[in-house]
Amino acid sequence: MKAETIKGTGVALITPFHNYGTIDFTSLGKLTKHVLNGGVDFLVALGTTSEAPVLSADEKNAVLNHILEVNDGKVPVIIGVGGNNTQGIVDSLKSIDFEGISGILSVAPYYNKPNQKGLYFHFKSISAASPVPVILYNVPGRTSSNISAETTLRLANEFGNIAGIKEASGDLGQVMQIIKNRPKGFLVLSGDDALTYPMLTLGADGVISVVANAFPRQFSQMVNLALKGNYEEARSLHYELLELIEALFEDGNPAGIKAALDAMGIAGNNLRLPLVKANKATYNKIATLVNKIKL
Repeated sequence: MKAETIKGTGVALITPFHNYGTIDFTSLGKLTKHVLNGGVDFLVALGTTSEAPVLSADEKNAVLNHILEVNDGKVPVIIGVGGNNTQGIVDSLKSIDFEGISGILSVAPYYNKPNQKGLYFHFKSISAASPVPVILYNVPGRTSSNISAETTLRLANEFGNIAGIKEASGDLGQVMQIIKNRPKGFLVLSGDDALTYPMLTLGADGVISVVANAFPRQFSQMVNLALKGNYEEARSLHYELLELIEALFEDGNPAGIKAALDAMGIAGNNLRLPLVKANKATYNKIATLVNKIKL
């Protein structure tokens, strides 16, 4: 995986469900075509937004294969492979068919709350086991463990196949420390749609986005403009989407983006427990904002 192939806008694809709980592959295909036609640069399958924790192993394989089939080599595909059992992840990497896969996105261990030494050895083990490049995923709000800038840079410098980080700490100071001191070619991707514009102005390389499920063209345009240094036009698009981005997370992710996609007629508004639909007020707010942006 070359850095230039992953720069720009990646989209963390949702998994659509029928109202009786099974996977809606027709809508998954429709969504994948929608984001590809919208100009996204790469796809992320089986990430947090896909509700991967509530998918069986067979369902994960089916979802991934369907995305790969629709994509048909058009853009790189990254898959989520993470958890809080290091050996379990190492074992799972041995059973994955990596044909058509450009890299893995591996979230920091959750619940266990390892210290920085534990995080280092966790990702060292994954790096050694992975036949494809690894993108770290730092999201302390979900995992309760922050991969520090020092640990990120140590991993980046010591392991050639640790290719980048999806940074969703919300700490721009930490982001700047990584960008300033990273080795050549190490990617810094935003993991927070609302902070993507400021992160790009600081030197980040792109984003793995939630809102791009719904508005891939507008968000991709914002990212591309910022990467080219056209910050004024990019800022205008950032603020055009910001209110919707904030609304999408009021009742949690992916409840918000599924509400948006339902309002757009792309995928149904169904989730699997323990997640539930956005409440009616939030849904109506999101639907109003969606229609405003479409106009």
